[in-house]
Amino acid sequence: MTTSTRTSTVTPTPTITSTVTDPVPPLLRLVWLASPALPIGAFSYSEGLEAAVEHGLVHDDASAGDWLSQQLRLLARGDLAAIAQGIAAWRADDGPVLRELARWLRTTRDGAEARLQGEQMGQSLLVWLRGQPMASAAQLARLADCCDGQPPPYAFVMSLALSTIAVPADQTLHAQAFGWAENQVQAALKAVPLGQSAGQRVLARLASEIPAAVAEALATPPARRQLFAPMLSILAARHEIQYSRLFRS
Repeated sequence: MTTSTRTSTVTPTPTITSTVTDPVPPLLRLVWLASPALPIGAFSYSEGLEAAVEHGLVHDDASAGDWLSQQLRLLARGDLAAIAQGIAAWRADDGPVLRELARWLRTTRDGAEARLQGEQMGQSLLVWLRGQPMASAAQLARLADCCDGQPPPYAFVMSLALSTIAVPADQTLHAQAFGWAENQVQAALKAVPLGQSAGQRVLARLASEIPAAVAEALATPPARRQLFAPMLSILAARHEIQYSRLFRS
């Protein structure tokens, strides 16, 4: 009797590994990084929303929802795409890609306030990250090297932090997008102003649009990342000299 041997064609599921042991479960770490309570100062930036209110473009929950929906699409093809590509590059230890990504994030901030936000939040996140058992000393050294002595951009530091968590990239982007939405809705509550129920309606709209934004971010190649938004740039410049301000952007 002859025995035939069959070779399995099932491809093993790839595992996401980290070089540092983290006692915090991945899901909790992911929620922590997306939380408005993260000490990086995100609450102090409206990302142009306050200027839009000042110039009458945003005045109620419907117009706030329209404004933030457009901002979400801009985020998808810009910084969310960059974070997704950064996560992959950090996990592969791809130095050239990381260096190009840091340069892109640094040079695409349009105006003084956007640059300040990226630098301040990036530096604050890096201080927090250094106190957590997540990134290795080698990764932190790589981050500094890629930034060439410049302040690390927020999205660049966040991509490193997220790369250490053993969850798929789409889940990290969903969490980040929702954290951004929470911060922006809180800004709208103060700047428009809106009531809590109106704010929840805006947040519900953004939550329903986040899956499509994440899918767009994941499908955007590096050559198609862009943050072209002329009206936002004009409003951001006007906000720099706005007489009365609650927010830093």
